[in-house]
Amino acid sequence: MIRLERIDPEDLDRYVMQKHPEANFLQTSSWGKVYELDGEKVYYLKLTEQDVIHGTAVVIVKNAKRGRYLEIPGGPILDWDHEPRFVKTFMEEIAKIAKNEDCVFVRMRPNIDDSAAHVKMIEDLGLVPSPMHLHAEHTVMIDLKLTEEQLLKDMRRQTRYEVRRAQKMGIQVRFDTNKHAFSEFYDLQLETAKRQGFIPSTREFIMAQHDAFAGAARIYTATLDGKPLAKGLVIMQSPEAIYHEAASTEEGRKYPGAYALQWQIIRDARELGFKRYNLFGIAPPNSPKHRYAGVTTFKTGFGGDQIAYLPAHDLVIRPMRYKFVHLLEEMRKKRRHL
Repeated sequence: MIRLERIDPEDLDRYVMQKHPEANFLQTSSWGKVYELDGEKVYYLKLTEQDVIHGTAVVIVKNAKRGRYLEIPGGPILDWDHEPRFVKTFMEEIAKIAKNEDCVFVRMRPNIDDSAAHVKMIEDLGLVPSPMHLHAEHTVMIDLKLTEEQLLKDMRRQTRYEVRRAQKMGIQVRFDTNKHAFSEFYDLQLETAKRQGFIPSTREFIMAQHDAFAGAARIYTATLDGKPLAKGLVIMQSPEAIYHEAASTEEGRKYPGAYALQWQIIRDARELGFKRYNLFGIAPPNSPKHRYAGVTTFKTGFGGDQIAYLPAHDLVIRPMRYKFVHLLEEMRKKRRHL
């Protein structure tokens, strides 16, 4: 009998690391703990048959004003291509949990490629395309097994020039893991958001990342003559390093601090033995008005592969209420240029 039941968070992490190297921090207990510290309820689940694990999921109960729902970012972790009966059972069982939690829908975005076969598979299971994206559906992934020379060679010429210019200018890059650094990052991100017109994370959410990931979460800072130019919140969690959040100063726009920052992160992650570096979020192809369009030009300049994951899909639990939620989110999507 196939069962979906709770799992110890540490056992979940071991399973994901050993069996699913394509996964990242979104389906680890650390990410679940971020939301627990932020006041949300989190399920750590395993799908088993005769005590053998065939999948796991970190499931967050989101209490949104538009409607309560379950969120499964970067998951669930299943063998989507070879074990369809386990995928089907997961959908049936997660629907039961959603009903017990009085949820309107379940939103998921597994780390599988955006192929016609995968779209058909998930929609045959009864899921519908979500009106909103979920965590970096398009991204840039850099292979850290390459030499530094090859990494530089693979960059766009202008990017390589800016990296070298930053070195000649004496721009320094350091990282910190203490709470004060995370608090400073939040303050600067708040300034950045006002300047660039996006909604930043809350201070509580930033500090929760510090507490949940401990030393695996770093704040990188690029400075010139002691003045900060750019900051990045980077999660170093095997097998992937992730450029999760960013912030910059007005002064930083005049100097290549962001380029120095990225190059130092790449070098550090490579030295620590990470297999890949995820720049975490770019605009979809042919989307010049997308809010990520500007950062896309910057991120793709570092080379690597552009990856498109299967976009977020929703398992509808309460159809009538979901129609209302869908309409609200479509309006929000247009307003935010997503």
